[in-house]
Amino acid sequence: MHQIIKDANSRMDKTIEALRLELAKVRTGKATTALLDSVKVDYYGVMTPINQVGNITVLDPHTLSITPWDKSMVQVIDKAILEANLGFNPISDGTNLKIPIPALTEERRKDFVKLVKKFGEDSKVAIRNVRRDANDHLKREEKNKKMSEDELKSSEDEVQKLTDQHIKQIDEILKHKEKEILEV
Repeated sequence: MHQIIKDANSRMDKTIEALRLELAKVRTGKATTALLDSVKVDYYGVMTPINQVGNITVLDPHTLSITPWDKSMVQVIDKAILEANLGFNPISDGTNLKIPIPALTEERRKDFVKLVKKFGEDSKVAIRNVRRDANDHLKREEKNKKMSEDELKSSEDEVQKLTDQHIKQIDEILKHKEKEILEV
């Protein structure tokens, strides 16, 4: 019985983590290394995440820097960033790349807020699906006489509390991300 609730909590936590990872990719107008997480580089025939071919650092709120471990990769990394269509134009000095992060227009900011809200809504749906699955398992346990009606009721209440906590957490994450996007 308690295993069902633990599993539900774990699945809800994973949903929150997936939301955080998704939101890290959404530009806020500030430089973060997560902006390049989706970029893959052709590293001697193997498509490799950019953070595995060089050191990525934030120089200032509007500039990223990449120092490739293999200096011959500068052009390849430059090309990969351009092809990723992120709206970045890397500047190469032959051994390093500087990536200015362009400021977001008001319209782009609003588009990003809509996107963030969609991610949040999808996450809430996922949380509610976990709640439904957990409650279905609990009802089966009660039907199979593995728990009493009172235990079922208290377990369902516990699942609802978990659901409410996770939905509240999503709302807080979204509020913070929206504020981050809308700050000029």
